[in-house]
Amino acid sequence: MTITAQQVKALREKTGVGMMDCKTALNETGGDMEAAVDWLRKKGLSKAAKKADRVAAEGLVGAAGDGTSAALVEINSETDFVARNDKFQELVSTIAGEALSAGGDLDALKAKPFPGTSRTVAEEVTESVATIGENITLRRTAFLSVDEGVVATYLHNAVAPGLGKLGVLVALRSSGDKDKLMELGRKIAMHVAAVNPISLSTEEVPAEAVERERAVYAEQARASGKPEQIIEKMVEGRMRKFYEEVVLVKQTFVVNPDHTVEQAVKEAEADVGAPITLVAFVRFMLGEGIEKEESDFAAEVAAAAGV
Repeated sequence: MTITAQQVKALREKTGVGMMDCKTALNETGGDMEAAVDWLRKKGLSKAAKKADRVAAEGLVGAAGDGTSAALVEINSETDFVARNDKFQELVSTIAGEALSAGGDLDALKAKPFPGTSRTVAEEVTESVATIGENITLRRTAFLSVDEGVVATYLHNAVAPGLGKLGVLVALRSSGDKDKLMELGRKIAMHVAAVNPISLSTEEVPAEAVERERAVYAEQARASGKPEQIIEKMVEGRMRKFYEEVVLVKQTFVVNPDHTVEQAVKEAEADVGAPITLVAFVRFMLGEGIEKEESDFAAEVAAAAGV
């Protein structure tokens, strides 16, 4: 019987076990999905299979860079306790290093060989589920690069070099002094961590966000009973204020509140010795967007006691 790639993929998604183990399990069980799950459990991979549906919203963000490029990864665990585990931290650091050559492609990163093993990165993550004892997921990765200039990194709430709860990359294009560029990039990255801008420029603000704000401001203005031409001016004024709040280059620079980020970059050109372009930024906040299970500890104890 021929085992298809779709069957292997389905078993992998069902169990969280590596591709090669899934293919072997299906071959051994004649393609029977449930029997293949049992086969994996019998072979000692059941821990990964049982834990694959648990919510993993803790963990760490890892960063790695080489000066002109840098990458972020978010790897989740179920508890913060595991995030303090040396083996887990080593896993995140190693995968962050591999992410530098994956170019922001999550599938490519998962398929890369994990250093010092015969497993892929994805298979090593699954292996870690069994050895560490919690559901662990490689959730996402990002990558920034410049031909000339720097990509700075910043980790907030760092637990070790290159590991923290919030990671930021900032790319600056310039032919100027690299050390001074890196210092500026790090300051901007700290700003991004603190303020969480929506976009780099006004043009990059998502259209749905712009439309939503315009609609709200227009409704508020109409409630004042003003004529339509006045309402339009009121809306435009409020939109300018909105952009100042959410667009990185328009925001007041937290390091120097007398300047916007855009003005701070321009002023730094004299010190750096060349024009500077703020190219891009990425911000990973650990667990953002993951729905965490709310547990009632008292209720759990009562249930366990049969109350």
